[in-house]
Amino acid sequence: MNTPAAATDLLERWRASWPVALATWSKYTRLRDPRLCESRVDAAGEGLSGSFAMIRLADQRVVVDLQQVRALALDDYALEILAHEIGHHVLAPATATDQFRLLARIRRALPTLERHAPMVANLYTDLFINDRLQRQAGLRMADIYRKLAAATPTHDPLWALYMGIYENLWQLDRGSLGGADDDATCGDAWLGARLVRVYAGDWLEGAGRFATLLLPYLVESDQRHGAIGFLHDTAQAAADCDPSGVLDVEADEIDGAIHPGRDPGITGDAAPPAAPLPNTQQSKGQAREPFEYGELLRAAGITLTDHQIAVRYYRERALADLVPFPVRLSPASPEPQLEGLEPWQIGDPLDEIDWLQSTLQSPQVIPGLTTVRRVYGNAPARERERVPVDLDIYVDSSGSMPNPQQRTSFLTLAGSIIALSALRAGSRVQATLWSGKHEVTATDGFVRDEDAVLRVLTGFYGGATCFPIHRLRDTYASRGKHARPVHILQISDDGITTMFEPDERGNSGWQVAADALARGGAGGTMALNLPPRWTDAKYGHWAADLIRARDEQGWDIHAVTAMEQLVAFARAFARKHYAGEAPR
Repeated sequence: MNTPAAATDLLERWRASWPVALATWSKYTRLRDPRLCESRVDAAGEGLSGSFAMIRLADQRVVVDLQQVRALALDDYALEILAHEIGHHVLAPATATDQFRLLARIRRALPTLERHAPMVANLYTDLFINDRLQRQAGLRMADIYRKLAAATPTHDPLWALYMGIYENLWQLDRGSLGGADDDATCGDAWLGARLVRVYAGDWLEGAGRFATLLLPYLVESDQRHGAIGFLHDTAQAAADCDPSGVLDVEADEIDGAIHPGRDPGITGDAAPPAAPLPNTQQSKGQAREPFEYGELLRAAGITLTDHQIAVRYYRERALADLVPFPVRLSPASPEPQLEGLEPWQIGDPLDEIDWLQSTLQSPQVIPGLTTVRRVYGNAPARERERVPVDLDIYVDSSGSMPNPQQRTSFLTLAGSIIALSALRAGSRVQATLWSGKHEVTATDGFVRDEDAVLRVLTGFYGGATCFPIHRLRDTYASRGKHARPVHILQISDDGITTMFEPDERGNSGWQVAADALARGGAGGTMALNLPPRWTDAKYGHWAADLIRARDEQGWDIHAVTAMEQLVAFARAFARKHYAGEAPR
């Protein structure tokens, strides 16, 4: 009976079950109190829809829709449901990083059906949690599935397989939970149950195998209808979490995408795999492409634009190559500083006696009794002020360059390594992304804002090639004599020679570049993707222009024959210019 009094009674009973549910896992388990929503409107406000419960890893919360609980006749299963949700926090996935890693493994095993990865991940982690609660804690997890099947009858083959796995795990009669009767599905259900037993100590390693087992059933399944839709309580688990640690493809992520029937540890043809040692280092593999990284984040419930994802991607990928945080050393002062007085004893040097202080202490000066001497110490000296070199970086985004939001752009990565290193060292950065004459994005002058710089570097135009000479001209036109020194960095290819063409006012690009170098005061570098032996005369006017820029204006031209080499250049450049002591 759905009355206000009944709703209040249900709420109080569920609140009282929370401490007991925590103790089911351990007496030391601590989580924030759950959000027990009395209506679906309140639950929707917490981000819960579809299922009757969910977890949030960002704030360590459990959210329950009590109205949906009543509709499914699960009022009396507070302990079971709350303990299950707690299990997601303490066992699987437990952390946002493991949720990302889990989804990566499952997506790898679901070619063309990657959209189902969040649901498969949810079903997979539920198996380990429910098996422990049913067998070790004695909770009524099987009854919940009977209730769900009764509330929403279904002939979904995926549901039949999943229930068959539980029937095998808990040694129940075939079909007692709704598992299939056909031999093929029963065989797969046995493999699924064996997988849970074998990989109980390392559930992440078995994720790809589980997804491979479910793959043919996903083709025929419709998760929008039936009881399986109510089980998805980790759909938004990692929302608002920081996606760190999932940039690289791990070795077992690729090797684990096999059918359980081909795993000798599951079939019994070999000993089960040993549990991994604690605190083992994960080997780093090939980095994911930006679009793969974005799809993984979205599967975990993180809703960001392609541009926002690219900012996170290149920031994390650049971290390993940044210069160390500067250390400021303060040498001791050569000038002694008076710290106090101490008795002068007979035998001490006579010239150390402070006669004035000795006389003030006693008119009768008695050596060794009333005589004192001064005590000196060294105080830290003021560090000599060092002016940091600011960075003015220009990155080519014309049609010959990759889109950094889809594929790895080594221009963007190199720019990120250098710009973030400069910011770490205390410098200011002006970043400019350019393509055609009117296709220019730049920071608001020289800034210390890391996000602002990365937003510029991760943009994309893909148009014609025409260097924005007006940006270079205007940046240094009004630069005063006492302004901080600036190093100008160009990352491009032979299209950089458009910098020497006349600007819209008719000024010579050569003169604008020369004036910029002179007023910047810290030199200029060009990191360019050029063919081998680019100085040969056969390459024509652009090679001649670069040689002239190097010889007449002093540009330091660093040529790379492959874009990947820009990372090594960026690492060396950052250490050369920004690995010194921190400025005051």
